Amino acid sequence: MSLYKYVKFKDLIHILEGSIRFTQPGAFNDPFEMVPELYVSEKYGTQDFDIDIKFALTAPRREPRIDDLDTAFESDYCSDRNSRRILASLNQGIGILCLSRNGSSLLMWSHYAGGYSGAVIEVDESHEFFTGYFEVEYRQNRPKKDIGSYLAGDEPIPIAELCAKSKEWEYEAEVRVVRNLADCRCICKDDGRGYPAYVMDFPTECIKSVTLGERMLIPHQREVWEKVKNTDISLYLAAVSNWGYGFRKEPIKLAGMKNPSVSPRTAHIFTDQEGTYGDLARWLLKNHPFSEMMNDTL
Repeated sequence: MSLYKYVKFKDLIHILEGSIRFTQPGAFNDPFEMVPELYVSEKYGTQDFDIDIKFALTAPRREPRIDDLDTAFESDYCSDRNSRRILASLNQGIGILCLSRNGSSLLMWSHYAGGYSGAVIEVDESHEFFTGYFEVEYRQNRPKKDIGSYLAGDEPIPIAELCAKSKEWEYEAEVRVVRNLADCRCICKDDGRGYPAYVMDFPTECIKSVTLGERMLIPHQREVWEKVKNTDISLYLAAVSNWGYGFRKEPIKLAGMKNPSVSPRTAHIFTDQEGTYGDLARWLLKNHPFSEMMNDTL
């Protein structure tokens, strides 16, 4: 089975070079991220107090759910104020790697892959790097949780139980890997959004394929080719299909094969090379009737 990561070009290069970012949840684009309505009953006193909750980063959700309140539940002691305080604490301690089960989403190509100028990375979910991954839960209503169940026992709470999102995000089919920032290394004190950037070493042998975006610049395509040509990573180009809303995966290199596939759509990658493949690429760009139409990326 495979998982997919939509990335911009610069992030693709970092990953191919063996490092990947784990992002603090507060830096995500969903303002409701990991912020359920939290019921703190009168017995705990004021709604604003120090909450010391231990979370398990790789544990699955508990079944049956023991902390969810009915969506119709209302109380003056139910709000997101303390959830935000918990989130602020988590931002100091955890990073999340976001992946997807959907490898062909037009929206995710646009939102996360630089407007089709980035790539989609396919990885093997069975690799030990992804140990403890879990799927995001999509709900019609915002979760309401009872703080009492969090504080009642000594067992850490699975972080997965906080990862519920609106059904409007369901197309992402998101899968998450959570790690302690203490196990990562900081490469930047401010990513432009007020968060330091943390990365972990990434085993490139778990990469099954890379699909380049329709709008990836030709120099960038050539740089990716140089990174993967001597690996077992398959390489494709997402080309607009002749029919419907979708892409066809134009092969550039298949796993286990040393020689590239040169077509009118991929020829521009090899025009600077000497030898047979460079000669074929230059001939295709000059003579093939579809070449000019299919290679307008600068």
